[in-house]
Amino acid sequence: MTVFVAVCVVALIGIIGVAVDGGGKMRATERADHVAGEAARAGGQAIDPAAAISGDSIVVKPQDAVAAAQAYLHSVGATGTVSVSADGKTLTVRTTSAYATKFLPVVGIGSMPVTGHGSATLLHGVTAPE
Repeated sequence: MTVFVAVCVVALIGIIGVAVDGGGKMRATERADHVAGEAARAGGQAIDPAAAISGDSIVVKPQDAVAAAQAYLHSVGATGTVSVSADGKTLTVRTTSAYATKFLPVVGIGSMPVTGHGSATLLHGVTAPE
């Protein structure tokens, strides 16, 4: 009877762990997506003023946009990569982290990788975005 109870308890802890830690990983993934999106937004505000004022184009200054996005990531304690499209209108951010499990270390799973993705595209216009 004792072996049966021990096996059942480990199985139940595993099931509870999947539910609790699965939800925790989903929350961590949502946060990673949110952070990546906000970093892209922050980088997207680094437009090239010379081109914008003259009316030539609305594009970001790639170095400034990457620096602004990285600064935002650093301010919230996240890490990630930032890239700017060739036309200078889209900024893409990918974040990576790990979710430390609460129940699953009992069955040998101490952490799970988490990634986030966000992008910002520059739009401008008076009556409709261009």
